[in-house]
Amino acid sequence: MKIKMTLIGTVMVLMAAHQGSRACTNLIITRGASSDGSVMITYAADSHTRYGSIAFYPAADHAPGTACEIYHYENGKFLGTIPEVAHTYSVVQFMNEHQVAIGETTFGGLDSLQSQPGAFLDYGSLMRIALQRSQTARQAIKVITDLVAQYGYASSGESFSVSDKNEAWILEMIGKGKYEKGAVWVALRIPDGTVSGHANQARITTFPFQKQNNWDDSTQEVYHSPDVISFALKQGFYSGPETAFSFSDVYNPVTFGGARFCDARVWSFFRKINGKIRDNEDHTRYALGQFDRDARYPDRSANPNRFVTNRLPLWVKPDEPVTLEQVMAGMRDHYEETPLDMRNDPGAGPFRLPYRWRPMEFTVDGVTYLNERAVATQQTGYSFVAQSRPWLPDPIGGIFWFGVDDADGCVYAPMYCGIHTIPESYARGNGSMITWSETSAFWTFSQVNNWAYTRYDMIHPEIEEYQAEWEKRFRGEVAVTDQQASALWQKNPSEAVDYVTAYSVYSGDLLVSAWKKFYHYLFMKYTDGNLKATEGHQLKDNGNGKNIPPSPKFPGYGREWERIMIQGTGERLKVPAAH
Repeated sequence: MKIKMTLIGTVMVLMAAHQGSRACTNLIITRGASSDGSVMITYAADSHTRYGSIAFYPAADHAPGTACEIYHYENGKFLGTIPEVAHTYSVVQFMNEHQVAIGETTFGGLDSLQSQPGAFLDYGSLMRIALQRSQTARQAIKVITDLVAQYGYASSGESFSVSDKNEAWILEMIGKGKYEKGAVWVALRIPDGTVSGHANQARITTFPFQKQNNWDDSTQEVYHSPDVISFALKQGFYSGPETAFSFSDVYNPVTFGGARFCDARVWSFFRKINGKIRDNEDHTRYALGQFDRDARYPDRSANPNRFVTNRLPLWVKPDEPVTLEQVMAGMRDHYEETPLDMRNDPGAGPFRLPYRWRPMEFTVDGVTYLNERAVATQQTGYSFVAQSRPWLPDPIGGIFWFGVDDADGCVYAPMYCGIHTIPESYARGNGSMITWSETSAFWTFSQVNNWAYTRYDMIHPEIEEYQAEWEKRFRGEVAVTDQQASALWQKNPSEAVDYVTAYSVYSGDLLVSAWKKFYHYLFMKYTDGNLKATEGHQLKDNGNGKNIPPSPKFPGYGREWERIMIQGTGERLKVPAAH
């Protein structure tokens, strides 16, 4: 049956919790939409307590009776065990040796479905286990949904990006709360040649209902729980006809926050690659949180319940093939050149800072205001672009481009998906959010980014230039490494894996070492609000050979901000004409 969006009365949606602590962003690029024929998904792990490092799970064989231990992805608490399978694949954070990758964003959903008594499989554990047990995206979706059916679901509503070297999917799932064990869910294959994304708002609305999930049928493009509709009817979450059912509108109805804080991030990326989205005023108003509720949807079908009709499409076709560089740039977005551009209001300060310190909402004189929530944000623990390339052997074909801290100031370092060792600077256990490490990639990049926040208009352009230099270097090196590793693969696959491991470890540690020196340079150049003369990434001597710099420049606040500074001060800051 063709499912239509429909209205569910008033419901309580836990927007504040996931906007503040688990507000992440995923972009999805299919093979036919990418410039090189690869599949790409992204993920920003945005949390004020999330530390950026790479977890590694080696491939292993397991004896019968072995237990798979479950630890909560966010707080590390031991939750329980499930039986282990005979063989598990190696996993580099959220990409495995077969080029399968998974990302997620939390949408929360209906209040009564936020927790499930007795369940202990949280979304992060499901992602890790699925990668350890799957060779394709479809297999990963089946692993996740089979596990929650058997053991229950211990998280709130989630959107998952699931990809392999051929396909990309979006899986949306929410638990059944106290009512029943398990979850209701829908998975859709993103059509080849299109781009999708999600950012803490459920995105699946219409979908063709299937009588059964045929996991062996490579042409099936929709999977869902058999009770995705009947459960909502049974519990009173929905009372309309089955033909008018919509997953998002029933289980995570869009609100002002769902559009402005969440879907607006997807809109910002879509408009960069698709002129129709860019020029569509209806979608712009939706991103601003301004809703239309017309009697008919844009396709002219009836909308008897007056749902929001100017929502973003689930996927769009890009005007031109999307490059890896564009995808990385999409993760660094602050709504530049859009009506939500964060650089131009007083909150940006004198140096056009596109960040706003939390909380996301504040009240002045009884009126509530907001701080924008862009893709790039200061509280990112790590982000990645998982690139799956079908023309190479799996351990060589998958590149896990990994960056730590704020994506706008990170460098995406290439980690081949088949590696067996993680660079020491990125390894789990090398520092934490409460433990300093001088060799930690996270703290090294965090130092640079936090220093940039103090004088963004001058410091960040230098970061951006150096960032581009390193990523261009890595792209060139990867092309050469691909060739060398592929040749080795023909002779000895284990030697090829050793080769890409050595390259990933070397490049990651080299980057962090260089970035630490870069921080020292930036700190000395801009300390005390001054601007010292430099050449390259070295500070100049005044010519006397005594390590004394020339007299620095004093860039000040800029004319526009100086006008703001004197507003309301009367005569207090005014210098007399004769003094």
